[in-house]
Amino acid sequence: MPHFVDPSPAGVCIFCRIVQGEIPSAKVYEDALTIAFMDLGQVNPGHVLVATKRHAANIFEITDEESAAVMQTARKVALAAKIAFEPAGLTLLQANGVEGGQTVAHFHLHVVPRHADDGVSFSWPRKEPGGAVLEGYALQLRNAMLSQSAPAAAVA
Repeated sequence: MPHFVDPSPAGVCIFCRIVQGEIPSAKVYEDALTIAFMDLGQVNPGHVLVATKRHAANIFEITDEESAAVMQTARKVALAAKIAFEPAGLTLLQANGVEGGQTVAHFHLHVVPRHADDGVSFSWPRKEPGGAVLEGYALQLRNAMLSQSAPAAAVA
């Protein structure tokens, strides 16, 4: 992913400034919870960012309602991109944290129309740990999900 350096001063979020209208953007769509605007660093024509209006740094900070709204907006944008740019494919990309490739610490999703030989690639070392290890990972995730939904224990 191309590296972007947010020019905003420390403690100021460039996407919050876009939401507030302080910075101009080529807005594509907006509703109560989301905003969609053209990425300044177009990977391909029609590359759009869909962000939460409320500041949340990453997926761990957004609400279920915001999560659903972002995906609904991304789908609207994707359907429009399919008509407008006739891509052979489309990539949705969402990164969290510096190690995850996130360059702006405000939750957002990239909607990128794709074409053959467009120069975009996603590669990582493939690891095949085997069925027993995968089942162990699945168990860890299931247990973590159960702990999230369990009522909080009373503190005595």
